[in-house]
Amino acid sequence: MEMTQTRGEDRLKIGGTLRPRILETDASKDVASKGATWLADLAKAAQEAGTERLVRLVRSDEDEEARALGAIMALSPYLRGSMLARPALLEMLFDTDVSAFVDERIEALSALPSPEMGEGDLMKRLREDKRDIALCLALRDLFGAGTVSKTASDLSRLAEGAIGAALRLGLREAGKSGKLTLRDPDRPEEGSGLFVLAMGKLGARELNYSSDVDLIVFFDPDAGICADPMEATDTFSRIVRRLVRILAERTAQGYVFRTDLRLRPDPGAMPLAISTDMAMTYYEGSGRNWERAAMIKAAPIAGDIAAGEAFLDELSPFVWRKYLDFAAIADIQDMKSRIDDHRGFGDIAIPGHNVKLGRGGIREVEFFTQTQQLIAGGRNPALRGRRTEDALEALTAGGWIEAQTARALTDAYWFLRRVEHGVQMVADEQTHDLPADEEGLGELAGLLGFESLPDFEKALTETFALVDRHFTGLFKDGRKGRRARGGAGDKDNAAVTRLLANEEDKDGLDAITALGFARPEDVARILRSWAYGRYRATRTEKARERLTEVLPALLNALSQSPDPDGAVAAFDTFLAGLPSGIQFFSLIASNPRILELLALIITAAPALSATMAQRPHVFDALLDPAFFDEVPDRDLMASRLDAFLEDATDYEDVLARLRIFASEQRFLVGARMLSGVVDLAEAGPAFSNIADVVLDALLEAVVGEFARRHGQVKAMRLALLGMGRLGSRELTANSDVDLILLYDHDEEADESDGEKPLPVQVYFTRLTQRLIAALTAPMREGALYEVDFRLRPSGNAGPLATRLATFRRYQEAEAWTWERMALTRARVVAGDPDLGKLVEETVETLLALPRERNAVTEDVRAMRGRIEREKPPRGALDLKLRPGGLIDLEFIAQWAQLTGRVEGITPGTPTADVLAAFDHTLEGEEGPLSLANSMARLAGVMQLGRLTPMGSNQLGDLPPRLADRLANALGCKDAEAIGPVLDETTEAVRERFKALIGDPMV
Repeated sequence: MEMTQTRGEDRLKIGGTLRPRILETDASKDVASKGATWLADLAKAAQEAGTERLVRLVRSDEDEEARALGAIMALSPYLRGSMLARPALLEMLFDTDVSAFVDERIEALSALPSPEMGEGDLMKRLREDKRDIALCLALRDLFGAGTVSKTASDLSRLAEGAIGAALRLGLREAGKSGKLTLRDPDRPEEGSGLFVLAMGKLGARELNYSSDVDLIVFFDPDAGICADPMEATDTFSRIVRRLVRILAERTAQGYVFRTDLRLRPDPGAMPLAISTDMAMTYYEGSGRNWERAAMIKAAPIAGDIAAGEAFLDELSPFVWRKYLDFAAIADIQDMKSRIDDHRGFGDIAIPGHNVKLGRGGIREVEFFTQTQQLIAGGRNPALRGRRTEDALEALTAGGWIEAQTARALTDAYWFLRRVEHGVQMVADEQTHDLPADEEGLGELAGLLGFESLPDFEKALTETFALVDRHFTGLFKDGRKGRRARGGAGDKDNAAVTRLLANEEDKDGLDAITALGFARPEDVARILRSWAYGRYRATRTEKARERLTEVLPALLNALSQSPDPDGAVAAFDTFLAGLPSGIQFFSLIASNPRILELLALIITAAPALSATMAQRPHVFDALLDPAFFDEVPDRDLMASRLDAFLEDATDYEDVLARLRIFASEQRFLVGARMLSGVVDLAEAGPAFSNIADVVLDALLEAVVGEFARRHGQVKAMRLALLGMGRLGSRELTANSDVDLILLYDHDEEADESDGEKPLPVQVYFTRLTQRLIAALTAPMREGALYEVDFRLRPSGNAGPLATRLATFRRYQEAEAWTWERMALTRARVVAGDPDLGKLVEETVETLLALPRERNAVTEDVRAMRGRIEREKPPRGALDLKLRPGGLIDLEFIAQWAQLTGRVEGITPGTPTADVLAAFDHTLEGEEGPLSLANSMARLAGVMQLGRLTPMGSNQLGDLPPRLADRLANALGCKDAEAIGPVLDETTEAVRERFKALIGDPMV
């Protein structure tokens, strides 16, 4: 009698807890009987091969492993053929762990081809390796002994090894024929300039069980290994053709991998091997969003890996845009809709459903992930992972998706990939369709180890539904977008959009009247003008199409403002300034929740609205969760800027990216002030942090670019001293920056050491000029900052850059009181840390020098009076110049420091903090009208006031919604109370100024 359980030494070293089975269904009876028949055939093959342990195992018909092998043979013709042809391989698994065997065979591919191996021998060896490894991976996968991710990774490593071996053979043979001059014939790929990019799942090391391999082959013409450079394309294309034959040609041993080269640029016209120069020209001029998405997973896997990495680095700006790219959402949605339409996919149904391309399938997880990578990966390199699972984790870390979403989609992805593997294991076909009948579905369920067909169908249905829900949620207007809307508001939405074609449409006028617009005819005329294309933003058909999609939601958001008609007029002004509309309309179509904030900005903050119209991409900052959920400190902001500059291609690109970063960050602070997310007291430090990190990066870039031609002065060190509001960390949205550039160098140096040396003073003067130009140059992204260097020694009459020793001597012997006052706000913002520390110590020493109190007091009083006479205030909101305003408070703080009335204050301390310390030395200086509280109140009003256009200095200039925000910040019951509160505050400050320093107008 046969033993029902084999001995321990007769166990296969596969492991796992799953066992394929033949399910008991009406359709499975014949298959069930075949399981025993195929085990008998395997026993016979094992006996003929002399594999006694395998004979004992498969004859133990009650053994769980034997039953599992019988089920696999009954359910998968491909695996059955492999097992019957390879009993020795199965016998080997009694002694060798299946994963160890796979690793050993894959690693051995790196030594192929051996010196004596020809093409035929290599083809035979690769096919044998593929069949052995594929069988082992299938058994491990079906027994549940390895994750699907591990299976996909091992299949990918197998493909990489086979492709590398085939390419080496082609290069070696081309070298022997004299077509190539190889740097190292034993390692022909090194330095060859020829490399293979793996695309899709192979690039991500997520290969399917029976997958084609998508490849693009490029070569660097500068590698110079072709005997005749004019024949490089033909020579390398022949090598690629040979590679494809080695891998894909079917022989008596089968094939290795089907190979697809159609993802290369313009495959109908381009050669099989494409020069990197030709490829860059194509991608930069004609590349499309689907090609950008494809390049996310691209990886060099064979040939000259270094050349491949260099190419991908150069291609990075094409794939990863500097701006958030919401137009990619619409393109990818359209791509998926075309797939659905072409294949006829509709609702989720299990029989015949395509697990890759169908609704709720694998491709939708990939699109969900890749779309968001494309949107934000340009600014956040952490989002650029090739593997789907890694990318989902990165999106979670960046705040783009919830952790629960990432986990659910990751589990769904790998479940569907395992089902896909099972489908392909049946006959080794590149198919993704589930069986169309109950019999086939039951067989697949049994192969995958499910206990019943209903369990399998339930798991599939729940998974498809989960993926569908998340994929559809990414596209806010639904799966079909504009082609198939649903919902109760469709009728009204359609009526609103008809106004773009007919401004007199009665249903449309009724619909916008119902939204609360008082002058619907006027609003309709504005809407119709957008459809005429008279603005640049609506001239293209695609832009008008996007506008049509978002119009109902846009009007609904604008209708929530206190003056809906005025809001439409304000949006019209904004739209007139937009250089392009496609990206912007795509952005708000994909993020309806942001429309409320957009309406607030357009109706309440004309300065922000103007910035957005000139540079629409600043709006991106509000959409990145990592930027919106906190007020970044300097270190966090610096790390984000470093990541954004990582892909900069040259000096000009660095300047452009610095402008983008600064604009977005300033815009973000303003929007957060407006919406009440950020306390107004945080605005000055936040604007100053932006300037700090940008100036530090800019100085480094300018010095590096300048040194390329002029070199450096021996032992040179630089320190950029921030003065004024920058120094005291009180910048506003549109502040310029006051700077002094200080330097030091070796005493014996008389000129720089570059290709075009300059005398020392000339060198630092021109370097400063270059820095000013870098700050103020009106590039496409605008100027970075307006800059003022007049606080340097001797003002406009002195040199632009000053040596530290000269600066110290000047301040000690010649500086006026106003220059000492300016030093109280001095702070090193960039440059060499050691010199910066020395500069700060020097400033503290200078401020500690004794001075006559009465003389300082008289100078401060006279200076304030001169300013007031020469620059009278321009209105109630000119809080800087009006009597009792910010200059009064700043002068009191600086006077208190210079006359020793406050102690322990370091240079660069914010004015409010200095005044708080001074308040403690005065009797009765507490409450809302203390100096410190007055400073905080007026500074907050000025911060919000800077969101209006420059020159708006009257309370009547404030947009109603901004006035409401200002009233709320001041604790007023309504906007009418703003004026009296400001009057009360400035009058109290002026009285304190007179009492402490004297009447400035006497």
